Amino acid sequence: MSMLTNYVDAFQLLLDPTVILMIAAGTILGLVMGALPGLTAAMTIALLIPLTFGLEPIQGVGMLLGGFVGAVAGGAIPAILLGIPGTPSSVATTLDGYPMAKKGQAGKALGIAISSSFVGGLVGAILLLLVAPPIANFALRFGSAEFFSLGVFGLVIIASVSGNSMSKGLVAGLIGLLLSTVGADRINANLRFTGDEPALIMGISLLPALIGLFAVAQVLQDLAAHKKDKKEINVTNNVADAKPYWGLLGRSWKILTSSTLIGTIVGAIPGAGGSISSFMAYDQAKRFSKTPEKFGKGHDEGLIASESANNSMAGGALIPVLTLGVPGEVATAVLMGGLTIQGVRPGPALFEQQTTLAYGIFFAFIIANIFMFLTQLMGIKLFVRVLKVPAKILTPLILMFCVIGVYGVSGNFFELWLMLGFGVLGFFLNRYGFGTAPVILGLILGTLVESNLRRGMLLFDGDWTQFLTRPISATLLGLSAVLLVIILFQRRQDVKKGTNTGN
Repeated sequence: MSMLTNYVDAFQLLLDPTVILMIAAGTILGLVMGALPGLTAAMTIALLIPLTFGLEPIQGVGMLLGGFVGAVAGGAIPAILLGIPGTPSSVATTLDGYPMAKKGQAGKALGIAISSSFVGGLVGAILLLLVAPPIANFALRFGSAEFFSLGVFGLVIIASVSGNSMSKGLVAGLIGLLLSTVGADRINANLRFTGDEPALIMGISLLPALIGLFAVAQVLQDLAAHKKDKKEINVTNNVADAKPYWGLLGRSWKILTSSTLIGTIVGAIPGAGGSISSFMAYDQAKRFSKTPEKFGKGHDEGLIASESANNSMAGGALIPVLTLGVPGEVATAVLMGGLTIQGVRPGPALFEQQTTLAYGIFFAFIIANIFMFLTQLMGIKLFVRVLKVPAKILTPLILMFCVIGVYGVSGNFFELWLMLGFGVLGFFLNRYGFGTAPVILGLILGTLVESNLRRGMLLFDGDWTQFLTRPISATLLGLSAVLLVIILFQRRQDVKKGTNTGN
């Protein structure tokens, strides 16, 4: 009965037309940004965060969730029409989507992608609604030792998002950990690395860091590469024939079901993400298909597997964020920052202290998936035209929006320098293969690890063995060790096969 009451109270939050409008606006903006190659889901959320200030928490969170859902789904548009994935998670979509477009089946490919995305996203959202509360109840048993071990488990993710070179990824992660120590000490309030700058007393603000690493860094990359304007896209009449292919999905229900479950499960595993889930689902579909030879040549089943897994991943990725306060991958790390800025406290306490808002987030996520489907279906021609925007126009607009967003929130000119500094850092990290994902994970998780380690040592009178003897803490540390061994083994195998040249 209490669960039903929570659902009713949360649903009432969404009866406000303004909330629905914000979700719709975020979804549309997310689709547009996701359709532009280079604007990832993480960057999309970072750019939307300034727009949420001044809004009620459910309104702001709804817009961010819409942006997340929209960006993940929108990446399929350029992947199919141009063979260029709009986001990293849509890479697998190019394998069969683009060959279909080249064969004159762009409309069919877009229709399959739209309907597969909707089914995958909706199932992922429903599973989030059903699974997240029990996980949160379990997480209420967490203390300092458990949260420390959870943070360690999250930091192991750095090894899995390090690209081709683990050593470079670890260096980037250490940079993030170092940056997390800036500001007043969480235990004794001593100032560290602030340089007498008042704006750093509370630590490095998430907004300039996120926008700098993901938006400004991309702008600098585009300027450095001297990218030419995008060539005109020949939009043929068959694009107008894009429609849901429910019959095809029904006949491919086994692939749709397995891919959706793979996407949700992999999305819930910290460090996995959309690109991994879509490739796993694609490989699984090809392995059990009756016509595996058609994959990669414009096969319906490959597109269904990729897009359903890609979008169900979004629901799964929110599970560790909302229940444990641990970002599963880069986009959810940025989203977690946006939630925190909105006053939402991700973690076990969310379901106890902000119960109505927590369940409201679930319903907002479901509504965002519905808007994603309707908007893609009705606005496919418009999104294709957006792909024609010249880089010389788009790039300065993005930079201007970044500056206005950061300064408009804080009114502190120092944070503009901070944003620029993170942008330059992100530019060089990307240029030399370090990546920005480890930095943002280290920045967010560093505080969790340090504060709970020191708090635990105080509570246990310096007895560090408590971290190893408490059941949940020991289990998490053990899983961290196992995961690290698996990652190292996989890296070694990749090096032997010549598919990974990193360290």
